[in-house]
Order: sequence, then C-alpha cells, then structure tokens
Amino acid sequence: MTSNTSLIVLHTTKFGENSMVIHTLSREYGRRGFVVRSMGRKTASLLLPLNILEAVVVESSRTNLYTARNLIASASLMGIRNSLYKNTMTMFLSEVLYRVVKEGTAEPGLYDWCEKQIRLLDAIDTDFSNFHLRFLLELTVALGFSPNVEDLRPFAGDNMPVIEKLMSTSFAESMLIPLSGAHRNEICENVLRYIEYHTESTLTVNSLKVLRELFV
Repeated sequence: MTSNTSLIVLHTTKFGENSMVIHTLSREYGRRGFVVRSMGRKTASLLLPLNILEAVVVESSRTNLYTARNLIASASLMGIRNSLYKNTMTMFLSEVLYRVVKEGTAEPGLYDWCEKQIRLLDAIDTDFSNFHLRFLLELTVALGFSPNVEDLRPFAGDNMPVIEKLMSTSFAESMLIPLSGAHRNEICENVLRYIEYHTESTLTVNSLKVLRELFV
C-alpha cells in the first residue's frame, strides 16, 4: 500500500550502508520512522531538522519498517537555512519534539501546529530570541496539558511572572519581552523540566548548549 504524505523531519539515524531512518511527524502516522534508501547528497540535504517534506510512503504487510521515497521539500525555508540562529533553534526544537513525542503517538492537530510554527519562524524578520520559549509553552497545549499558574509554579519559581507574560500576550508582543541571555536560558530550563515531568521523558537535549551560547 502506498500513500502521499506530508512529513516534518525530527531526527535521522543511519540504517545499513546507504540508507537512513527518518523520524518524523505526519498527520496520518503521527510520530513514526521511515526508511529512506539509496541516500545521495541531494536526499541528505532534504533531511535537515524541521524540514517539511512531501513523500510517497510504502507500507509493508510483512514488517513494521515502512519506506519513504520520492522526497521533495514542500517549503524552501530559506529564512531558516540562511540564518545561523534560526538553524540552531530548529536543531533544538526538533530534538525536543523527537524526545518528547513518543514513537506511535498521534496527537490530533500536532502536525498542523508544528508546520505553522516552522513557517512562522521562517518568515519572521524581527527579533525572535524568545521564539523557542513561546514554542515550548504552546507545545504543552498541543500535547494536551495546557499550563496553568499553579501547575507551573513549582518549576518556574521566581520566573513565573515572565512565563505568565509569555503565555498571555500575543505572539508579536511575546517576542518583544526584554530578557537577558542568562534569564532566557533559565526560563527555557524551567519549561523543559515542566514538559519532562508531564511527558515522563528524559530531556537531555544536546543542542541546548549551542543555543545557550548563541542567544547570550
């Protein structure tokens, strides 16, 4: 059985000599890995974090290993790919999604929300230093445990007033909230611990170190 599917790339894993498993989000399959065979330079360039792809998925009746082929980018995302800062942010956000959303999970609306956020980051041409904070807070809503003040307070401590402001203002206003790099990193850690608790995940996010160093 074959089907045309939109995929968001979260992570890749080498599979054999010349193949990869791409770990993705999609409307039809939720969080699932697909084998991509005969990897070339052009195919590898499509598998950057949070790339949005169109693919033909081939389901197998004999194995759980589904194959994705005829991959094409459905969005160029040049606003992201031409920015070191945005690229670093997508590395971080894709790693969070990969670790938080479990294989086989099919949260209604999660794919569409993620695609909207990726396109928003690609298009924004003003200060976006708070984007990942807003993304993490909205992710809790997409995953079904929308934060409230009392629930967040044990994780946020003295940062609760700022987190409340990040949640309650419009997107444009939340991007303009003045934060030092150290303060922004501290809030990021607060929200990650909150997500970790509610998803029973271990969020050792390797790309967080690079993000911290860039957004100082």
